[in-house]
Amino acid sequence: MQLGKLFEMQRALDNHIEDKHGLQNEDLFDRKVLALLVEIGELANETRCFKFWSVKPSSTKEVVLEEFVDGVHFILSLGIECGFETEQIDMNDEESLLNVTEQFLFVYERISVFQKSKGLADYKQVISSYLHLASLLGLTSEEIERAYFHKNEVNYQRQQNNY
Repeated sequence: MQLGKLFEMQRALDNHIEDKHGLQNEDLFDRKVLALLVEIGELANETRCFKFWSVKPSSTKEVVLEEFVDGVHFILSLGIECGFETEQIDMNDEESLLNVTEQFLFVYERISVFQKSKGLADYKQVISSYLHLASLLGLTSEEIERAYFHKNEVNYQRQQNNY
């Protein structure tokens, strides 16, 4: 995955949004954390992994991938907010014996820890746990990258249309 390119694109989008909405001097960290948690909830909803009461299947892979990438946007944005450089970030996936539902909960836990610390090690744990979730969902790095590029364009279009 071209992490440097993704950070670069996210920085440009964040700057565009902050300029357009007059947010240059705002502390957006907690709002971005909440946005990330909401996006992960939307992803969980599309996977339906926790809906033990329902027999309806998961949404299509394309829908799940799009929701996953929404989370990537906010994870990158939070890294930028904390001043983490791409050289500091290792994108290795972690091994885990957790199932999808447990991994969602673990991702939430890692985000909560990171929110309090704002530390690089905890940020790496967010990335690692989120990438492991991708693996459990059958998403590849190549698919994630392509979907990120597409969604980044969509996000610019939304800004132009006063989304």
